[in-house]
Amino acid sequence: MFKGTERKPFHDDKDLVQVTNHGSLRYPHRLNFYDRPPLYDVTVEEFETCALDRLRILAEIESSAARNRTWEELKTVTNAQCSNYLPLHATSARTVERDSERRKDHLGHFVLRLAFCRSEDLRRRFIKAETTLFKIRYDADDNAEREMFLSSRDFDWMPVDSAEKSKYRKELLGSYQGARNESVREQAFEAEKYYKVKWTRVPDLVEKRKVFLKAGWAYVPAKEQSSIVFQEFEVHLAKALELTARSLPRLDEDTRLVPILDNLSQGFLAGVPSQWAGSGEAINSDDIKAEMVDDLAKKHFPICMRSMHDNLRRDHHLKHLGRLHYGLFLKVLGLSIEEAVVFWRKSFDRLTDDKFNKEYKYNIRHSYGLEGKRANYAAKSCQQLLTSSDHGCPYRYYSPENLQTALLSAYSSRGLTSADLSEIMSTVKATHYHVACTRVFEITHSSFGIKKGAGTGDDESVTHPNQYAAKSMELYKVQQNSAEAMVVE
Repeated sequence: MFKGTERKPFHDDKDLVQVTNHGSLRYPHRLNFYDRPPLYDVTVEEFETCALDRLRILAEIESSAARNRTWEELKTVTNAQCSNYLPLHATSARTVERDSERRKDHLGHFVLRLAFCRSEDLRRRFIKAETTLFKIRYDADDNAEREMFLSSRDFDWMPVDSAEKSKYRKELLGSYQGARNESVREQAFEAEKYYKVKWTRVPDLVEKRKVFLKAGWAYVPAKEQSSIVFQEFEVHLAKALELTARSLPRLDEDTRLVPILDNLSQGFLAGVPSQWAGSGEAINSDDIKAEMVDDLAKKHFPICMRSMHDNLRRDHHLKHLGRLHYGLFLKVLGLSIEEAVVFWRKSFDRLTDDKFNKEYKYNIRHSYGLEGKRANYAAKSCQQLLTSSDHGCPYRYYSPENLQTALLSAYSSRGLTSADLSEIMSTVKATHYHVACTRVFEITHSSFGIKKGAGTGDDESVTHPNQYAAKSMELYKVQQNSAEAMVVE
């Protein structure tokens, strides 16, 4: 599959599907059960990029569930993410590369299967997120195109004829849910089509008493037909993931792919790294001086960097990995190399100048790309910190008691109270670490107009320490400028 840059078609020419009024498409539908694996060559870069863009959407779906967003809010956020990273235009949209869009969607799904098939927990979370994405796309699809998709598959449902519907009219009408007005509900019932399936295929409808059960069959009204489709999608994906898991050991010898899959599988723990992860450049336009760091830490730092700063002030020292993480964070925040040397020298005030210059100054300059191979190192993302138990993410590595103490100590002056800890700790227990951090941001920035569920102010979860700090500093600056403008008036 990864022999080079040559690309082969997904289907043979004989498999091209003629779509009425829209020409021939290799992928005739936006909706997809992903039955057939991608049988073409792709580059390693495309392999990773397609999966990462899809993972951004799935991670946001899971994050939304953990943040208790409503279904309408979830659809709005997901559709916005899809528009940015994985657009799928309708078949009638002839001015866009529909096959290209659907090819990316298809490839990304199968790459993530490889990443998330390796444990029961990852499979469960992947199935839930993918099914939610399918539901959102199903609801948004054009009615005619949705019907074409349904007609292209055998869902093994049996249409109920008029005689059978009449025979069980009383029972069917009793389970039919519609308008409260009885006459309106009966009119809708008379026009409704019904399908029979084994009751085990629609457990959600059985639970909600939306279907009539007879001899092991569930009589499903057409308006609830989607439940059959969604259940079929979920069951199909679960079986496919189990098959993939049994085949995965064959990939162990490919040193190019395993690191990528390991990185992708961390996506549900930390969210998907944002733009902050990809650059070693400073993101703050204002120059930050060494003497400003103490105040910035109290007002704007996430708990991971706040804890490192507090440890540095307490011990006048940090271990190598801590210096690396914290130093790169400050660098991207806007601390210049000259100010960084001043900051670390004052922090290590128990060392002699000679010892500091010999053992520490070189590493500081190295992190800024001024020594060694002169690489422009990026700050560590939440995902990277989650895999580092030494100076890693406190939400993952602190004990519950120590984490609660650290949070109250750091943020009680910013509005966090002990009453907020229950919600935060429940997300930590569910391993939604970035959601917990995002909730802390929302609480501590409520005075800036950040509401619950708003993330960092743009519906994004925290996925990078520099994202947290930069957004906090931005909100503070906007508020400060607004106050100054009012004084002038």
